[in-house]
Amino acid sequence: MNTASLIVAASVLLGACAATAAPAPLVQPKAAAPIIRDGVLSMGLTIPDGDQPAIEAGVWVPTDKGTGPRPLIVISHGNGGDFRSHHDTAAALAKAGFVVAALTHTGDNWRDQSRATDLVGRTRQLSVLIDYMTRDWSARAGIDADRIGAFGFSAGGFTVLAAAGGDPDLSRLTDHCHANPGFYDCRLIGQHVGTLKDGAAAPHLPHDARLKALVVAAPALGFTFTKEGLSKLTQPIQLWQAGADQILPAPYYVEPIRDALPTPPEYRHVEGAAHFDFLPPCSPQLAAAAPMICTPTPGFERAAFHETLNREVISFFKAHL
Repeated sequence: MNTASLIVAASVLLGACAATAAPAPLVQPKAAAPIIRDGVLSMGLTIPDGDQPAIEAGVWVPTDKGTGPRPLIVISHGNGGDFRSHHDTAAALAKAGFVVAALTHTGDNWRDQSRATDLVGRTRQLSVLIDYMTRDWSARAGIDADRIGAFGFSAGGFTVLAAAGGDPDLSRLTDHCHANPGFYDCRLIGQHVGTLKDGAAAPHLPHDARLKALVVAAPALGFTFTKEGLSKLTQPIQLWQAGADQILPAPYYVEPIRDALPTPPEYRHVEGAAHFDFLPPCSPQLAAAAPMICTPTPGFERAAFHETLNREVISFFKAHL
């Protein structure tokens, strides 16, 4: 593969790994009105993004007065999702005392896949979200800008690793797909190579030093990270793996990250879990529209798992922010 093809391949992988079964479009969502439930206020936001389309986002905040500025957690969803993709984890974090903000990645969501291959855009948009929450949001005084963490799932897991300082080695795609030509991601690469001109420069994924702790669940493109590429990631990291992940199968995605990080992460292997079990239990409406991400995994209780997931994510961020 030439450099241009590698860039395209990496971009396609990021979209494909998390979105093999992205939900079919439902209806255009209405603006999320403020809701108070179980001690948490949630609301929708529209965030300006320069000459780019405004970013859709959601915020969850505790309703108690607290004793001072609170840590901020930002959330990056997988391909085909939106700001609500991890609503249960967001609400649990807010109830525990955090301010939580989740974005809908522009052009990489269930309504619009026009930028599903935009690696740079994903990491940049995460920083735009942080900028807005700490500089422009009406309640920004309630945020401690020195205590910011991130949660990312699948493509979002790759996003937060890259945003926090990770540099993927795109040349590793060649050997990966030579060894695994039947993998879904590699078959998809074969359909998309050659769409950029030869000699195109590898994309620079912008970093954001404000991210002080990360929770990464079932990350995409794990095999592109080397020890050198992750050497700048000295933040505490909690790394989750689905033991029966059919979309990002072992040992190509989570293990390379786990083994290359300069400091061993808090590693959590969830026996029997499938890839989409990191998403909250589906409503009947979503289950009807997107059965592949909602169909229960045999022998695995998603709702019970999310109680554990949310509890451990809260404990991690409380310890490190």
